[in-house]
Amino acid sequence: MKNKNAVPLLAALILAAVCGQALAGEPGAAETGARAVGLGMSAAATMAVCVLGSGYAVGRIGSAAMGAAAEKPELLMRSLLFVALAEGLAVLGFVISMMLLQKI
Repeated sequence: MKNKNAVPLLAALILAAVCGQALAGEPGAAETGARAVGLGMSAAATMAVCVLGSGYAVGRIGSAAMGAAAEKPELLMRSLLFVALAEGLAVLGFVISMMLLQKI
């Protein structure tokens, strides 16, 4: 593959499809365990993808913000806003994974 960024996205989509198949169907006595495993895997995948994406974004934005602040110190507070927005992605992933775990 030429685009190396597509590999984690493809892995996350495959994992979501597998978890979605585990969640499909009527929850009976035999399917309750599979449903719990599917929800747990979905929560783990959600948290992992969101934290990895947030870490990548904070790394890229933070280095650019520090470079801009080195040249113009008055841009520091304005550029830290974008770092906080990238951190919000991790918090959102945490909230969604907790909501998924509440369904177990």
